[in-house]
Amino acid sequence: MNPNFEKILIKNNKILAVKDQQSLEKALLSSSKIIFLLSSDICSIEETTRLIKASGKLCFIHLDMIQGLNTKDNSAIDYLKDNTFADGVITTKSQVAKYAHKIGFLVILRCFLIDSLSLTTTEKLFNETYIDAIEILPGVMPKIIEKISKESSIPIIAGGLISDEEDVQIALNSGAVAISTTKLNILN
Repeated sequence: MNPNFEKILIKNNKILAVKDQQSLEKALLSSSKIIFLLSSDICSIEETTRLIKASGKLCFIHLDMIQGLNTKDNSAIDYLKDNTFADGVITTKSQVAKYAHKIGFLVILRCFLIDSLSLTTTEKLFNETYIDAIEILPGVMPKIIEKISKESSIPIIAGGLISDEEDVQIALNSGAVAISTTKLNILN
């Protein structure tokens, strides 16, 4: 875990997640200092990440969502490290996260908590050194966020279904250090 990244998350606790070109253009002009790139393809990822970095923002690529990229092979992650301007990656796969961390990316492990089994599986990751943050989805589960934040020293980002300022405050008050959302209006 990177302690400096946790400080960055706390200072910039509203993260904009972009899923198309229109939302990217708005994100580049937004006050958000961190952008989660949720959709792209292998042909445009270099230019997209260059634009994000040129706007002075941290850029995280959601590896599992890049068309034309097979993350079952570490060479795909090497390609992104060598040919993009990304600061970090988001993934649901712990083996991919380990390798991405090894080659120098900041790593956010995205965990979907849909039942007690997925919660137990996530709890087993709390002492892993290759994770810089855990993104919990859906992010509108204050009791679960509070439980996880008390059991783990890894920073928690609440994402998914965050739709207004009330959701933001509930997540942050429950122990998340930041939220991610596609809702640009929340940044204001």
